[in-house]
Amino acid sequence: MEANGKDDLKKPLLQDDDAVAVNVVQLSYNRNKKIRTLLFKVSGITCASCSNSIESALGKLKGIESASVSALQGQAVVKYVPELISATMIKEAVEDTGFLVDEFPEQDIAICRIRIKGMACTSCSESVERALSMIDGVKKAVVGLSLEEAKVHFDPNVTSTSRIIVAVEDAGFGADIISSGSDLNKVHFKLEGINSPDDFTAIQCSLDALEGVNTAEIDQQEHRVTISYEPDIIGPRTLMQCIQESGHESSTYRASLFIPPRQREIEKEHEIHTYRSLFLWSCLFSVPIFVFAMVLPMLPPYGNWLEYKVFNMLTVGILLKWILCTPVQFVIGRRFYAGSYHALRRISANMDVLIALGTNAAYFYSVYIMIKALTSNPFEGQDFFETSPMLISFILLGKYLEVLAKGKTSDALAKLTELAPETAYLLTLDGAGNIISETEISTQLIQKNDVLKIVPGAKVPVDGIVINGHSYVNESMITGEARPVSKMPGDKVIGGTVNENGCVLIKATHIGSETALSQMVQLVEAAQLARAPVQKLADQISRFFVPTVVLTAVVTWLGWFIPGQLGVYPSSWIPKGMNVFELALQFGISVLVVACPCTLGLATPTAIMVATGKGASQGVLIKGGNALEKAHKVKLVAFDKTGTLTVGKPTVVSAVLFSNISMKDFCDVTISAEANSEHPIAKAVVDHAKKLRLKHGAENEYHLEIEDFEVHTGAGVSGKVGERKILVGNRRLMHAFNIPVSNEVVNYSSEHEHLARTCVLVAVDEKIAGAFAVSDPVKPDAARVVSFLHSMDITSVMVTGDNWATARAIASEVGIQMVFAEMDPLGKADKIKELQLKGTPVAMVGDGINDSPALVAADVGMAIGAGTDVAIEAADVVLIKSNLEDVVTALDLSRKTMSRIRLNYVWALGYNVLGMPVAAGVLFPFTGIRLPPWLAGACMAASSISVVCSSLLLQSYKKPLNSRVN
Repeated sequence: MEANGKDDLKKPLLQDDDAVAVNVVQLSYNRNKKIRTLLFKVSGITCASCSNSIESALGKLKGIESASVSALQGQAVVKYVPELISATMIKEAVEDTGFLVDEFPEQDIAICRIRIKGMACTSCSESVERALSMIDGVKKAVVGLSLEEAKVHFDPNVTSTSRIIVAVEDAGFGADIISSGSDLNKVHFKLEGINSPDDFTAIQCSLDALEGVNTAEIDQQEHRVTISYEPDIIGPRTLMQCIQESGHESSTYRASLFIPPRQREIEKEHEIHTYRSLFLWSCLFSVPIFVFAMVLPMLPPYGNWLEYKVFNMLTVGILLKWILCTPVQFVIGRRFYAGSYHALRRISANMDVLIALGTNAAYFYSVYIMIKALTSNPFEGQDFFETSPMLISFILLGKYLEVLAKGKTSDALAKLTELAPETAYLLTLDGAGNIISETEISTQLIQKNDVLKIVPGAKVPVDGIVINGHSYVNESMITGEARPVSKMPGDKVIGGTVNENGCVLIKATHIGSETALSQMVQLVEAAQLARAPVQKLADQISRFFVPTVVLTAVVTWLGWFIPGQLGVYPSSWIPKGMNVFELALQFGISVLVVACPCTLGLATPTAIMVATGKGASQGVLIKGGNALEKAHKVKLVAFDKTGTLTVGKPTVVSAVLFSNISMKDFCDVTISAEANSEHPIAKAVVDHAKKLRLKHGAENEYHLEIEDFEVHTGAGVSGKVGERKILVGNRRLMHAFNIPVSNEVVNYSSEHEHLARTCVLVAVDEKIAGAFAVSDPVKPDAARVVSFLHSMDITSVMVTGDNWATARAIASEVGIQMVFAEMDPLGKADKIKELQLKGTPVAMVGDGINDSPALVAADVGMAIGAGTDVAIEAADVVLIKSNLEDVVTALDLSRKTMSRIRLNYVWALGYNVLGMPVAAGVLFPFTGIRLPPWLAGACMAASSISVVCSSLLLQSYKKPLNSRVN
């Protein structure tokens, strides 16, 4: 991870797609109004008086709590009451003062994540989505069944998180807030020294007065405060100091960091414990019933006592089974009644409905048999009291094992979150850079620009830049790259990686939610929530599944009962002790309980959850099921050249003059023209020109500023330096401006281009003054990757803005046959669309801003992780490191995942298609095979577990191409 310049230090390594500037803030305990913080850029500020005029204009508006404008950063932070003034009115007020507002949020959209409890199948997740979508102000709601979460985009001016929670609960599910927009950077403190409610008020007022604090919520009972803040403005240690300084002579406050327990893990443990307890309690009653019904009657004389008659035909066995069955049916099994009630209330049906129908049919028919036996002397009949408790026991066992297995599907994500160390060494430096003090602090107290010491063997706590020392860092836990990476001053380091040998000092550049580790976790969580198109099949089936099963069960019962009454089939088919009605009822109940909508609902999300987590641990971030599904169809991969197939660190290998201009002047005009360009080749030319300039007598690095600067996309730049008109670029730029190109220039260019070098021509006053030959070596794994893609029946092409000769030379070196050169960014995108018109799914691999249109146009865009934030934002797949082997990993993992999803669907559909006819008694006339209801329930539970375990096999995925370790 190389340093890309000072401006890069201000940007997260991975952009959050859902980042918004407006944060929703909950009510403070001592306020009756909501306060929202708005951040935006203001251009045109030149001095402190400009800032003062904007602050003054905003201060006159009703509803503005505070306004702070930084002249240095050109940034405004405004706290306002949304009930009194809107964000648009604030923007207009700033523009009325004569300044331009940039990076202003389009609308007030907040995002919250909610944990949903009680979802069992796709029907449940669809019900939650419908309930959320019906709320006024909700723009978008996505519910993940396997993740048991919902992500809601809403307008905070219209609705609130509390209303969203109520809507989910009204739909029959439990709901808890995981995070809202303002929770991305949040810190918790334990308060000491509190003696009265006035102390809480003093702390609250001190925190509310701080710039950069979004919310400060105090729990008076627990003596805790939770603060949401803006890391660009303020940090946790400053907040702690503010709390301690808010005390007075009679009261001294102390604040210590409090780390709340992880709610997800607590709830998962609680769910596992609940299902285990319910299963054990159910077994306590079900096992004796099974023994009384199935075992003892086959072991005379041990079971004879069960036939003793209590009254009329009511035996001891029936009475004991009824006593033991009733608690299981109505106490242990009440969750199925609750689930059925909520499902039917929202005009839907799920697995709970099937279980409730099946167990109730068996239980109440058995109660009818018991009552008839009690009141009638000659009556004979067979009860099914063993059916409902055994059925409930098997389903609870299945749920318990399913919860255990589903917990393992998020293991990769959990390992990512645990990579960051708990403590770090904070250094205090004097003006000369000497160390004054060294303190061990919690990583949660690190602030931006802190200087941290990383000793050998220690983990890097946050993202930063090395300012002193040299070491090798093991980044395998983040990037999957086993080879340690050298780190020197100016290089970036990633939080969670391990320092191998040397001691280095780093400056923290990204903390909290902005670190690469946090961005990876957020991206993977978003991917796991995203619904793959292949899941639409399950969604469509789930809408009709339960009603179809109920109808099939009724038809099965009638299909056995009516012919039996009419004597269509022989009485020998009816088991001993049963009548026609009981046989038909057993078949009907078996159909109800054998059908499993859960297997269909779990087939896709569990596989995607495992695959995205596994991909993240291998250094491949896949943005959801849609990207996975598209990637497995890819038949053609288009590679950018610079920074993708090549290393991306161009170096100038030759500089030559074609006119009478001096080398110093030549370097001066080149530096002036290229200084504003972000292209890697331009940077290489500037660096080389600066060295040449000093070598030829320059005393300082001063150069004239360029005027009328213009970028000619895919060709070069132009402008005026002093009185001279300057052009710097390729031959296409020279032809566009009708600059004559001599044979000497053509020969020089051709010679180097055939050596896979790029020639940068410099024209001064409409005459070519000189040229630079730039070499960018090919990545060592490029040829191997292209060859392996060919073995996967995937064609590789090159799409580049460079000249044809250089492009062909590079393509020949790596084994690419098809080349498209001298293309601007829009030309690249058009070429991708042209390739798609042939019916070929296309993936684009790139790293720069100029690749973004092509990344968006492609079926699957893959961004090199060391590339620009814009490219990463536009891509469907992010390769954390610059290793091209991960292109193969992404495509191969997608194929393996889709294959696993298809296998899951074959199993889920096959199980239901085969299981229901067997349960309905199709094989009974020919083989005598009959599926009792309790055994049908066991099969249903096993089917869900098998699908989850099938998805878990993706955990064993290995890269098809492994990086070679030196």
